[in-house]
Amino acid sequence: MDNDRTLYIAAHNGPALSPMVPLEYGTDRPPIVIDNGATKFRYGFAGSDTGPYSWLNSSSRYRERKTNKPILLFGHSTNLDATSRAQSKQPYEGDLLLNFDALENALDHAFIHLGIDTDTVEHPIFMTERLASPLHGRALTSELLFEAYGAPSVAYGLDSLMSLYYNTSTPNQALMDSLVVSYNTSSTSVIPVCGGRALLGHTRRIPYGGSQASELLLKLAQVKYPSFPAKVTKEQCATILHNMCEVAPDYDQKLRELTDPEKMQQADRIVQFPFIAPNETEKTEEELARQAEKKREAGRRLQEMAVQKRLEKLAQKEKDLEELQALKEWKFKEKRAEFMHRLRMEGLDSEEMLENTIKKLDNDIKKARKKDAGDIEEEPQEEPTFPLLDVPDADLDEDELKEKRRQRLLKAGYEARLKARKEKEAARREKEEEERRDLEERTNDPVGWASKLREDHELLVDKLKLREKRKAALADRKSTANMNRMKNIANLASDEPASKKRKKGGNSDMFGANDEDWAIYRKINIAVESSDEEDDLQQLALIESKLLQHDTSFTPAHTYASLKHQKSALLSAYRPSYEQAELDPNPGTTGRSRDIEGAHRIHLNVERWRVPEVWFQPGTAGIDAAGLGEVMASLLPHTRCGRVFITGAPALTRGMRERIEACVRPLLDPDMPVMAVQAKDPELDAWRGMSQFASTEEFKTAVITKAEYEEWGGERIRRWWGGNWNNAF
Repeated sequence: MDNDRTLYIAAHNGPALSPMVPLEYGTDRPPIVIDNGATKFRYGFAGSDTGPYSWLNSSSRYRERKTNKPILLFGHSTNLDATSRAQSKQPYEGDLLLNFDALENALDHAFIHLGIDTDTVEHPIFMTERLASPLHGRALTSELLFEAYGAPSVAYGLDSLMSLYYNTSTPNQALMDSLVVSYNTSSTSVIPVCGGRALLGHTRRIPYGGSQASELLLKLAQVKYPSFPAKVTKEQCATILHNMCEVAPDYDQKLRELTDPEKMQQADRIVQFPFIAPNETEKTEEELARQAEKKREAGRRLQEMAVQKRLEKLAQKEKDLEELQALKEWKFKEKRAEFMHRLRMEGLDSEEMLENTIKKLDNDIKKARKKDAGDIEEEPQEEPTFPLLDVPDADLDEDELKEKRRQRLLKAGYEARLKARKEKEAARREKEEEERRDLEERTNDPVGWASKLREDHELLVDKLKLREKRKAALADRKSTANMNRMKNIANLASDEPASKKRKKGGNSDMFGANDEDWAIYRKINIAVESSDEEDDLQQLALIESKLLQHDTSFTPAHTYASLKHQKSALLSAYRPSYEQAELDPNPGTTGRSRDIEGAHRIHLNVERWRVPEVWFQPGTAGIDAAGLGEVMASLLPHTRCGRVFITGAPALTRGMRERIEACVRPLLDPDMPVMAVQAKDPELDAWRGMSQFASTEEFKTAVITKAEYEEWGGERIRRWWGGNWNNAF
């Protein structure tokens, strides 16, 4: 397997877990910078050279089942087991900060990790908030920071603008004039920046982000592999999205290219999920010998048990024979009425039945003794006699009449068995004659014999395909075949009913006079072809077995089972199959030997470009919104420049920067330069920009103190170039 085209999914999600060791707490009070993202929670001291500490922004609180002790987990540890995953919560629901218990757990983790062991957090706090964040979420966050942690001052900033600040090299202004495209977890924002200020009043938001992209990729994989043996999670899809998806410069042209099976195979990428290979250990000769000896010993025990059971049955039959012979002797010791009563008490209706039972037991005992002695030749059976059938009924009493009726039934059954035996013998001779002619024809003219069988095989295959096509057409309510069937049913139902009394000269129903009349029932009955299909499949199986045995040019790939499951080249390239059809005696069924490693693979081809294309064509995912190209076209007049800055984790998708340039280029004058700039590190530059800004004196003008919070409330913030404008002063 080509490792460059394959992504291996680890059996354990997330990095290896390690205990958190608090940092040493110094005497200085640098600001604490927190990037409160919907996916990752990043924190650290301002001006730190090591970068932020990054954790999954998820917490889980539950009770351990064995000890009943409360457990609180944060970060990747929430994915350890099913219980922690089920109880996990994130601070954000979409773009809204709603779960403040989860936010408090995240802040506790951050402050403990940073080594803060005092009663209050005596550090200024610089935290991100969502663009146009609702005042309710801001008020509760400020209340948490000021009231619960006792922070001296707090500032809020926008992650996209702080990423632009970190990547701006202009000394005269904090932000370079550009169009900022910020890819977030649940949305994508486009912010125009002009004159060093963000024009938040003209900002646009698209309701499609990294979370929706991962979910769309998951749904596409579930549709493509409905019976995939492993569970695919959104976290795994996020990894696949970042490693394998691309943005096409021209999506429609890319789709036209992928209609070529070769191009589809070249574009194919494999995601290999973990699997457990079957344990197939080769046995040594000693183990094989012991296993064979065990089988032989088991066979000997079964033979001994069969012999013992046969001897027991023989002894029981001999005992029954002696009892019946003793019963027969009572015929000469008592009256006939008493003797017949004795027979009925033993379950025998007549003396004739007694004689037949004795004769049958005697024959069975003789056969069993001869079989034990090795002589298995069967004696010719005597033809049964029915003496009472030739006697008139007037000469018989009541018991003899009953016996005569019984003999008549026995004779009818005997004659039916003779007839069936003769027909079976005739069919056997006919089959032997047919096999002899087939062998003679195959010996004299093997090419012609194979050609004839191939023609018969082709006719049967066409017949079965036509029947399958008719079934599929009848399943469609609006198909022509189904409409014709309903028309025939309506015509039969609308025929004039026959009158109860036939009148002279009246109309007579001639239906059935021709054999073709009955074909109408075959047309309207859907299940009538089942018996014919079974016969055709049996005949096809016989032909295929002969061709596979005697015609080297006829392979299992030519069988009906293989032809039935054969895919087109494009479909095979779209979803390669790891199931190999095996020869089955019944062509109507197919046995399959599955490749376990292949069964745990997901092949991505069209999906690699389809998922990122939603940012530019949201309608392809059912989102009623404008794409990035249309949004940027409406905002470019406000920036008066051709510079586009992209940030956020999805900005790392291959081809994203080139596609942004291709969208902007037709919107500007030919002589105006176009440049799409990607952040140095789209995931961490927002925190680095916050850390850099928090180390400057200007940061002190952007914070609100605890006294201002107590005077104006938690909804008010100070207005500055990197924060929100709503309810700012």
